[in-house]
Amino acid sequence: MAEPPERALTHSKVLRIAVPVVIANITVPLLGVVDTGVVGQMGAAAPIGAVGMGAMILTSVYWIFGFLRMGTTGLTSQACGAGQTGEVAALLTRALMIGLVAGAAMIVLQGPIFSAAFAIAPASAGVKTLASDYMAIRIWSAPAMIALYGVTGWLIAQERTAGVLVVQVAMNGLNVGLDLWFVLGLDWGVEGVAWASFAAEWTGLALGLWLCRGAFAVPAWRDWARVFDTEKLRRMAEVNRNILLRSLMLQAIFVSFMFVGSGLGDVTLAANQVLLQFLHISAYGLDGFAFAAEALVGNAVGRRDVVAMRRGALLAGGWGLAITAVLALAFAVFGPDIVALMTNAPEVRAAAQGYLVYVALAPLLGLAPFMLDGVFVGATRTRDMRNMMALSLAVYAVAVLVLSPSLGNHGLWLALMLSFVARAVTLGLRYPALERAVRHEDGAPN
Repeated sequence: MAEPPERALTHSKVLRIAVPVVIANITVPLLGVVDTGVVGQMGAAAPIGAVGMGAMILTSVYWIFGFLRMGTTGLTSQACGAGQTGEVAALLTRALMIGLVAGAAMIVLQGPIFSAAFAIAPASAGVKTLASDYMAIRIWSAPAMIALYGVTGWLIAQERTAGVLVVQVAMNGLNVGLDLWFVLGLDWGVEGVAWASFAAEWTGLALGLWLCRGAFAVPAWRDWARVFDTEKLRRMAEVNRNILLRSLMLQAIFVSFMFVGSGLGDVTLAANQVLLQFLHISAYGLDGFAFAAEALVGNAVGRRDVVAMRRGALLAGGWGLAITAVLALAFAVFGPDIVALMTNAPEVRAAAQGYLVYVALAPLLGLAPFMLDGVFVGATRTRDMRNMMALSLAVYAVAVLVLSPSLGNHGLWLALMLSFVARAVTLGLRYPALERAVRHEDGAPN
């Protein structure tokens, strides 16, 4: 029998899921540019540094809860595939509760959080005061921002990424408009930037919930016996815990990359910071296709359809390959020009250009682990993600210790590339076990 049209896996379906996410990602750096630009009109360095530091601290803390987006996507897409309408609604309730409780905890613990952040990244008295004022306002939208991770994951699971785009564009557009009004019009300074973000973030959550309104028509969203089902909560906790540990290990690679690079001199540190932006661009380009893999694979796992799971992974991966090939070529050809746009310091430009070969290779080497992450998230095979990331972190650490002393920054970049290869190989070796688990009749893999 032919697949129902809504389940048919085609190139156009992959693009319908992926393209809105790619467009939404474009709006993220634009907001940072506007935030910096409006406070830059105040004519002093401290406000710029305060907004940058405050945003960095809060974003880093919010990032910890990124597991909620991925875990919700995997679990919800499987429930959709299995036709479990009640469980789909209950998952949204669980995700919202986790987000709101975590955000409330951040508000209560804001003092220790801010103190710890400033201990790690000390700042001048002026910057610290302004950054504290900024964060003291924005922290009150922490429940909205963390809950929005869950809403985003829930929408992606149902292949409703156009809704994700609407939320992102509306939220960032409102933020930009309020930035201009509060800072340039009302002269509220750094606090104006914070109030703009506060209003935009709560508005984003409200819009996201409106897009999820169909779930609230299903009585199961407030069926508390179902919502607090012990086994469902245990599974959700395990999935999210493994993703969190995996993400912390991935972050450890990039943080240590910067720390080790800082020991090679200020120019090398600056060059590495510039070059890492190329990797961020690659991630923005691939996000949509990794999300497509999550949704398509999760839906297929829910239906116990290994063929559909494999086809979804291959279709999303094929488009990912096309994107990475374009990015790799663009970085190889236009890399010097892109570096020149990012910095006008001659010594930093010269240093960065000496390592452009690595950022040209990075999209190609990073494609497989990036897409396999999407496959394993959709299948909620998060224990494998955690364990394979631990092996990859070990490979990276050994490579740094062996290569960096003799090759310097080249050794550091080679270690980073090897970590990509290690993730691809280790996850690839676990893929057959994933297919076997999907065929098993006892339920979705954990």
